[in-house]
Amino acid sequence: MSGNGKAEWVFGYGSLIWNPEFEPADRGIATVEGYRRSFCMSSIHHRGSEAEPGLVLALDAAEGGVCRGVAFRLPDTGQEAVLAALRERELVSSAYREVRLPARLDDGRQVEALAYVIDRDHRQYCASLTLEDQARIIASAHGGKGPNHDYLWQTAAHLSALGIADAELDHLSALVREIVDKRLA
Repeated sequence: MSGNGKAEWVFGYGSLIWNPEFEPADRGIATVEGYRRSFCMSSIHHRGSEAEPGLVLALDAAEGGVCRGVAFRLPDTGQEAVLAALRERELVSSAYREVRLPARLDDGRQVEALAYVIDRDHRQYCASLTLEDQARIIASAHGGKGPNHDYLWQTAAHLSALGIADAELDHLSALVREIVDKRLA
């Protein structure tokens, strides 16, 4: 438990869905409002480099936005260590801000969850890219955690398996697959 005695929840909208790196005490499909899932953050560590930045997902504030993902309740013991590991992973370049957002689980529960939201004033914010530009970058970039396209494809596959529709992500996945397949042909 956190210092205030209440269970901590974390909202995953990208790689946390398929690789939270901790065993949650509970989980459920959840929705946050006022934000959208977007490849609007340049990745210079995990899925790209300073020389060839990749792109990763972020929650980006959006009027009327809705993002469906997974809420994870941290384990009852060791929460501080899990939070420290999450912060080391997610706040590596300060492009994300850690905020608390209301999340509605599909089973009706309302929780307050930690979420990582893009800092629009950070130099890694890049929301103006077209889907074609995003596809070109994602198809080529590689970082400390592997190829950028694997991150996209893993996220899209896991969202689909959970029954979470994201037409833009599916379209982007297809564009990247086309580029990668041409390169391999």
